[in-house]
Amino acid sequence: MPEASRVRYFAAPIRSSSGTSHHTLRQLYSRNALLAIAAVYGALVVLVPLLNLAVPRTSVFHVSDYSVAVAGKILCYAMVALALDLIWGYTGILSLGHGLFFALGGYAMGMYLMRAIGTEGVYGSTLPDFMVFLDWKELPWYWRGSERFWQAFLLVILAPGLLALAFGFFAFRSRIRGVYFSIITQALTYAFMLLFFRNGTGFGGNNGFTDFKRILGFPIHDSRTKVALYALSATALLLSLLLCRFIVRSKLGRVLTAIRDEESRLRFCGYDPVRYKLFVWTLSAVICGIAGALYVPQVGIINPSEMSPSNSIEIAIWVAVGGRGTLIGPLLGAALVNGAKSWLTAAAPELWLYALGLLFIVVTRFLPGGVVGAFVRGKKP
Repeated sequence: MPEASRVRYFAAPIRSSSGTSHHTLRQLYSRNALLAIAAVYGALVVLVPLLNLAVPRTSVFHVSDYSVAVAGKILCYAMVALALDLIWGYTGILSLGHGLFFALGGYAMGMYLMRAIGTEGVYGSTLPDFMVFLDWKELPWYWRGSERFWQAFLLVILAPGLLALAFGFFAFRSRIRGVYFSIITQALTYAFMLLFFRNGTGFGGNNGFTDFKRILGFPIHDSRTKVALYALSATALLLSLLLCRFIVRSKLGRVLTAIRDEESRLRFCGYDPVRYKLFVWTLSAVICGIAGALYVPQVGIINPSEMSPSNSIEIAIWVAVGGRGTLIGPLLGAALVNGAKSWLTAAAPELWLYALGLLFIVVTRFLPGGVVGAFVRGKKP
């Protein structure tokens, strides 16, 4: 089939299983929507830092360091939700293992932060404290060069990217789809969680990495460093959103939605879905890795619990609540769910899991398009 004919073959509007049509996406990405996104970004990177650094701590308008760290953490979570929406909302691939890619990026950055402690640890050694405690005499080979930031940043991209590339190559070539793919990704993250829990792997075992001192020479607990990391997280989220928007509005995005809605039909037209799925799957993992790298210096710890299968399931809930197949929806879903989690786990911690389960049931039953889908439908004449 000629290339032009194949493009026209998929030119008709497609309604996704999430209930969000291309008409909805045009509404979400109109000029007014883009201006709103720019305004929110400006408020995040200008207003919040000013309220933290310029307003006295005694003022009611002061934003505390803790609040800045929580907001930065939520921005990182929003990046992960965006990455999952790219493959689930647009390609129809439900991953229950994205927490693994997030954690791998965090561990890669954590290795650099642990080396940056130098001799200021509890034992005064150049080795990380947990290695001294376990009577390690030298760094493992895979820790070499981790004191250099550029090498850590490279590992942030390569660790989740190469793992996703290798796993996706075999999974997609074997045409593993649907619930079977989801189960395998969950098994993968569980296997890595068990591996990282072992002290012999050289990643801190159950305790992971913590007690960081500085990043790029700046004190990590200083207010200005916290604000800089927060602003960097907001910028990374905006760039990720623009990249994903570019992809889903391009010809590649049309192919991805065709894979989601009728993969066999696409294959009949001469396309090889494996290449497209492998590309977007790997890109999604890299975005998660970058989010994890930004997350670790802001929360001050990374351990194997970040790879827990329940964390990956929670990521899917963020996307479903916000509205999959919209890009903006998962950002709102991550903010709403994690904002509620921060409040409810302090006010009534025993109720949080029940509230999360109830929220997912309500959204699945009454809001199949998520919060954004309901809002857009409400705006239609």
